[in-house]
Amino acid sequence: MKYLFPYIFERYLARQIYSAFGFILFALVALFLFFDTLSELGSVKGQYTLPLALLHVFLKAPSRISEIIPIACLIGSIYVFAMLASQSEFTILRIAGLDMRRGLSTLAKISLPLVVLTLVMSEGIGPYTEKLSEQIRMKALGSSYGSQFKTGVWVKDRLRDEDGSGPIRPGVRYINVGKIDHDSEIKNIRMYEFDDVYRLLSIRSAVSGRFDQEGTWVLDDVIETRFKESKSADPLNPVYSAQTFTHPIVSLQSEVTPQILSVLLVSPEKMSIFNLGRFISHLRDNKQDEQRHSIAFWKKVIYPFTIFVMLALALPFAYLKARAGGVGIKVFGGIMLGMSFQLFNSLFSNVGLLSAWPALLTALTPPLLYFIFAIASLRWVSRA
Repeated sequence: MKYLFPYIFERYLARQIYSAFGFILFALVALFLFFDTLSELGSVKGQYTLPLALLHVFLKAPSRISEIIPIACLIGSIYVFAMLASQSEFTILRIAGLDMRRGLSTLAKISLPLVVLTLVMSEGIGPYTEKLSEQIRMKALGSSYGSQFKTGVWVKDRLRDEDGSGPIRPGVRYINVGKIDHDSEIKNIRMYEFDDVYRLLSIRSAVSGRFDQEGTWVLDDVIETRFKESKSADPLNPVYSAQTFTHPIVSLQSEVTPQILSVLLVSPEKMSIFNLGRFISHLRDNKQDEQRHSIAFWKKVIYPFTIFVMLALALPFAYLKARAGGVGIKVFGGIMLGMSFQLFNSLFSNVGLLSAWPALLTALTPPLLYFIFAIASLRWVSRA
């Protein structure tokens, strides 16, 4: 700790902020998990017992922690600075030479361990425990991954030869998956293949399928109908012939992996940076809209920076005199400030998505505006 905080006042501020942050984080996570447990009680039945429901909720805690860390930073740091102001300790630090610039640099160093904690929870532990939690729940309930569409999940793929192998050729394949089981087995599969001028080449349906270790899909009970254009004297009135084949097993090469299918069933905001980047590349390769996922990607990249923004928003509270309001009022103001940031951040993302603004600009604007507001507030209170 001495290497990161060489000065005594830095270690003192760090201990105070970390202690308050830990207490607030524990209280908020416990509160959210309590509500999650109440919501999950309605699903307890059969093999999905109460202990499994509690385990399901507990495994979601890392994801909850990554979501709550910035708000806990804001509330905890406001409490610390308000206490320092009420006891005139911050006034002593200012007399000793703690100016605005040095205060911000100290907060930047204090935010580094919290940034690491956020990345570990959101990119490492969180996605793993979230997936494990859903697997436990689905195995107990005997259910499958669902979709927001009644017809299942639709995904675009590249076209290959008639047997499903070989090099990529001009055209497109649209895949529809009805359900995805917890062991990555897909069911109720339909495929529509078109050539480069969007003439229908084939329709393929399968009862189930699984992804083998060689990187291909193995489909069971396949019914395939292929369409071919026959020679016609009238080019404006083409004639097509159809042939239907039945195959017990078909091996099919595809760029659509189980990871991509599982990504389609998860909100972009809950995906890791790695999965988002991989899925954005898939969307670009297939010339699909990537705006929503790009915004989520840049928000994930910028998200650790919001921790420093929250600490900077709390610093002006240290300059307020004791008569400007009690500690409770300041903490309540911090809660409202944090809620306003979350609401504005979500609203701006939706506006940027609808207006097709650049993803980086959409993700960067809310924390940048609040950081500018923090600096302006800090300059104003420091001159008072």
